[in-house]
Amino acid sequence: MTVRKNQAALTADEKRRFVNALLELKRSGRYDTFVTTHNAFIMSDTDNGDRVGHRSPSFLPWHRRFLIEFEQALQSVDATVALPYWDWTADRTSRSSLWAPDFLGGTGRARDGQVLDGAFARSGNRWTITVRVDGRDYLRRDLGAGGRQLPTRAEVDSVLAMETYDMAPWNSSSDGFRNHLEGWRGVNLHNRVHVWVGGQMGTGVSPNDPVFWMHHAFIDKLWADWQARHPRSPYLPAAGTANVVDLRDTMRPWNDVTPADMLDHTPHYTFDTAA
Repeated sequence: MTVRKNQAALTADEKRRFVNALLELKRSGRYDTFVTTHNAFIMSDTDNGDRVGHRSPSFLPWHRRFLIEFEQALQSVDATVALPYWDWTADRTSRSSLWAPDFLGGTGRARDGQVLDGAFARSGNRWTITVRVDGRDYLRRDLGAGGRQLPTRAEVDSVLAMETYDMAPWNSSSDGFRNHLEGWRGVNLHNRVHVWVGGQMGTGVSPNDPVFWMHHAFIDKLWADWQARHPRSPYLPAAGTANVVDLRDTMRPWNDVTPADMLDHTPHYTFDTAA
């Protein structure tokens, strides 16, 4: 069984294996297919039209399926690898261990945001950004620029306390747990972390930064934590809702999986700790 661990608890060997698997997926071209998929859904998901991966109830099951597919790709390279999660309520500065040269590398330089250290720096010629929103082909970050702060544990707990999964109008203006976790309302959890990292993480091609997977693994854990706290609070909407994915509707691009299929993560992986 795959166990997703807090990145802060990874051994040096586990970090090395994770990084090497990422580099191999990139070398083979498989990595960029995930970036392309994510960007396509960012661009097509709108508040008033069809929405699947973002701004909608299926934000959480869609990304759960997306991460499972990516984790399986990593494991096809190295069966020992699991997606680590980044608890940004604890590791909340640019000095945290995940930004060290032996793992993800640090923030970008002032003039252009280019990451200069670690395995994903452009100088190593192993992490050229090919699926991009502009002409720059190097990984960029701007960690915590402008005094931005990552969400706190108290802010997370305030969202986990919400009883209702989602509600009409089922978009970025909705109240409920999903939208507050996604970050369009309230204390802004998921979205704020993307902005805090900056660079490609602030765009539709955010998976170009390997921290995307660790961030979303934590978002996925928070959904699992919420489910454990609210076992009688179901996924909503159940059926007959225009423009969104109901409980038993299939999700693009897979077309063979529904939100109902994704409610229980335990057939696929567990986490090293519970809430």
